[in-house]
Amino acid sequence: MGGLAGSSLERGLEAAVRRDRAAVAATLVVLVALAWAYLWRDAATMSAMDAMEGMEGMSAMSMGASPWRDAALMFVMWSVMMVGMMLPSAAPAILLYTAMVRRNRERGSVLPAAWTFAAGYLAVWTGFSGAATALQLALERAALLAPMAAASRPLAAGLLIVAGIYQWLPLKEACLRHCRNPMEFMLTNWRGGAAGPFRMGAGHGLYCLGCCWALMLLLFVAGVMNLLWVALIAVYVLLEKLVPGGRWMSRVAGAAMMLAGGWLALS
Repeated sequence: MGGLAGSSLERGLEAAVRRDRAAVAATLVVLVALAWAYLWRDAATMSAMDAMEGMEGMSAMSMGASPWRDAALMFVMWSVMMVGMMLPSAAPAILLYTAMVRRNRERGSVLPAAWTFAAGYLAVWTGFSGAATALQLALERAALLAPMAAASRPLAAGLLIVAGIYQWLPLKEACLRHCRNPMEFMLTNWRGGAAGPFRMGAGHGLYCLGCCWALMLLLFVAGVMNLLWVALIAVYVLLEKLVPGGRWMSRVAGAAMMLAGGWLALS
């Protein structure tokens, strides 16, 4: 009887884990879809404004907009872009955390903890979005973006070479190793309490930032709002973290970036 009861409890636990993971996965899909819908609308709006600028001979961005409002909209754009780009590759870690919480906590606390973990992860990339906004504003003031993509060949070459070199560094390798196997981090850095999920999500996000920050600089090469470029980088990040041989993929991509940067610099 005890064995049957234990087996029944185990089946119930596994069913609960599947329900939790399905609910969290559905939430992530909705968030990513909303982020891409926002980016699509934003890109269409910017294209219309560029056309207006070309027809009227004036900057559409300057028509009644304040610098602070422009900076705020730019920050929102970067923040939403990070949701669309980075949540897919973080989904396995978030779902793993969800299952671990179900096996270690009372019923009813799982989904809030999982969403708090995701919020901690996104908080790190929101901080990165602030830095990216400041960098974009500085490049625009220096007339190095035209518009939102590198207007300077040396700048584009330099960004490609920096990103390529970083792909080969030990720090990149260590962060990528964590992102490919977050179980060890969760087992050795488990945090309880109300703030525990947020702290763990932020810790995972810092590793992810260490893995991918240089790749995000490539957005300045072909265009911050070039959605094809954004999608290609997002897919590459996902593959680098999930497919076998991700470390070799990272090095091959790094070599290609350095070659492309050198070609731009010398051509």
